[in-house]
Amino acid sequence: MKPKIGLITLGVTDLKRSLKFYRDGLGFPTHDYKDDAGIVFFKLEGTWLALYPKDKLAEDLNLPLVKGVGGILGGVTLAHNVGTKEEVGAVVEQAVNAGAKLIKQPQDVFWGGYSGYFADPDSHLWEVAWNPFMDLT
Repeated sequence: MKPKIGLITLGVTDLKRSLKFYRDGLGFPTHDYKDDAGIVFFKLEGTWLALYPKDKLAEDLNLPLVKGVGGILGGVTLAHNVGTKEEVGAVVEQAVNAGAKLIKQPQDVFWGGYSGYFADPDSHLWEVAWNPFMDLT
């Protein structure tokens, strides 16, 4: 696994409010934003930031939206992006072999990419993803 975080995703309760805060309040530049996209990307210096509805993030993780252990708590995931579908599986396997808990097997996802999730020993959630639409590697 390359030592790089390509994307930080914040699970938010009100996407429009959070968009206004980050774009209009803090001046973060959006990337290909569309009102009906359901997600917002900001291209920052050295990484990317995404805003995604917290309930949809929990759904993508196949975890309940609950407070406490066993579900999605803080609504934050770190993403490690790779160049191919095959690399997704290899990195997830590497993480699991190192002691991570497999959260979601790598698979084709609704947005057109391929990803899987694992949790580190402290339950921080990582997505490993191949994105055919944006080079985040």
